[in-house]
Amino acid sequence: MMDWTPIVFVTFKALVLCTGMFFAIKWHYDQGKKGKEQEARAVLRAGGKVAALFVLTLLGLGLVTFFVVKMVGLEMIWP
Repeated sequence: MMDWTPIVFVTFKALVLCTGMFFAIKWHYDQGKKGKEQEARAVLRAGGKVAALFVLTLLGLGLVTFFVVKMVGLEMIWP
């Protein structure tokens, strides 16, 4: 039987990160609307770049972790 703790914590973490990213992009979008010097399209593009950079950094960290674990010789068994 699979342990439920990692499923709950990973789901919670993903929910918190997605909510934080949504409100960060919304705040920047609202600031762009308020300031009139920034166009809404530019703000959304900047939010997309930040989100893409975050995903790439997360992927890179996962790959580095995978190779370090493999190099050290730890077991990586999926249930």
